[in-house]
Amino acid sequence: MEIKQSKEEIFINQQKYAKEILKKFHMENCKPTTTLMNQKDKFSKEDGTDRVDEEKFRSLIGCLLYLTATTPDILYATSFLSHFMHCPGEIHMRAAKRILRYIKETYSFGVKFLKCQKLRLHGFFL
Repeated sequence: MEIKQSKEEIFINQQKYAKEILKKFHMENCKPTTTLMNQKDKFSKEDGTDRVDEEKFRSLIGCLLYLTATTPDILYATSFLSHFMHCPGEIHMRAAKRILRYIKETYSFGVKFLKCQKLRLHGFFL
């Protein structure tokens, strides 16, 4: 994790790690995208597509899950795809690679914590 601290804010990101993931999966020269998932894709465990290498798919999902610490916008899509780690098909790998293309577009994004004068903590319970 890269942490940049100033008097007014703290910024945390994983830009270097994101670039390493792109390189590891040979996507460093891919075309970037601004959306995480294609809404027209239909996912199921038995979708009729050819199976892909489970080890490679698991490794990719694991890398993406680690990246969610500073890139929370990929959390839903990544955790959704993790449901198919035991039976990944081509459609699942294509969706995971789309997340990589999104990371190519947004790898410099992160989490920013701004200094505030009056901190108020709110809690909720049922």
